Amino acid sequence: MQKVKIGQIGIGNWGKNLLRTFYNHPDVDLIQVCDLNETILKRVQDGYSDLNVTSDITKFLQNDAIDAVVIATQPDTHFELAKKALMGGKHVFVEKPMVLNVSQGKELVKVSDEKNLVLMVGHILEYHPAFVKLKQLIDSGELGDIYYIYATRVNLGVVRDVENSLWSFAPHDISIILMLMGQQPTRVTCTGQGYLRKDIEDVTFTTLHFPDDRMAHIHVSWLDPHKIRKITVVGSKKMVVIDDMESTEKMRIYDKGAHLNGTYLGYGEAITLRTGDIQIPFIKMQEPLQLECQHFIECIQQNKKPKSDGEDGLAVLKVLDAAQRSLEKNGTPVEIKG
Repeated sequence: MQKVKIGQIGIGNWGKNLLRTFYNHPDVDLIQVCDLNETILKRVQDGYSDLNVTSDITKFLQNDAIDAVVIATQPDTHFELAKKALMGGKHVFVEKPMVLNVSQGKELVKVSDEKNLVLMVGHILEYHPAFVKLKQLIDSGELGDIYYIYATRVNLGVVRDVENSLWSFAPHDISIILMLMGQQPTRVTCTGQGYLRKDIEDVTFTTLHFPDDRMAHIHVSWLDPHKIRKITVVGSKKMVVIDDMESTEKMRIYDKGAHLNGTYLGYGEAITLRTGDIQIPFIKMQEPLQLECQHFIECIQQNKKPKSDGEDGLAVLKVLDAAQRSLEKNGTPVEIKG
């Protein structure tokens, strides 16, 4: 099968991982790398002597040899770069969040559909083997009806100076929660606070309200003593915890639940608790980033829509937009329509 010729814009903290993965992919020819930082370009040349590097974005986007563009720049540049690449007939992989407002997201989806081009968003956890397994468990009915989900993504890490913790961290968990729930929430509430910079929230707490009284909660922060990457799913039959900080035993399935008796006999007898075994299933782990990049290449080669396509990116964006508006209104609930 013919190799896909790729160019990448942005070789920062995460971009360097994308560069490594695409460079080593057997079905990829990495044609050119673009970054405005000359020090970064020098580092790329030292590590990848055969790569062509440039700081000229205009010439990069006009390079007809490039089939697809990978965008790993600051989120506020995503829309302009992605739109220019799509208008130039190039497939696009753009890191999360896809863009910073809903109207821009809709426009990118529209352009990619009109030009029959692949538009894929870097929702990496959708390709993580543990979360793929969790989705299978939910769809099979093994967990029963899903009541609620909560996610924690915190650490004492890199403090952003542009986007807040909601936009920087929460897209990961929002994308997974939407995948697991299988639908869009109807209402979002969000509160947070900026301690290091008053106008940039270091910590946010976001609650998503779904139909049938289902809920999800997301706690994100870069100002925390612990590094935690954990998500818990509570179902009517079983409960599951995924701890991504665990090196091997990432998933635990708890055969636990509570059953409301049909006949009320008294407070102590109204609800029956069930405590069963804890399972740690074997999950064949592969690097999620490698799986994600492989999927992008396959979608281009086979002309198919990605799992995390533009519509998926737009769904996450709608939740982020509602959460941001709620945050600005001190936690006032914001409805999501359509």
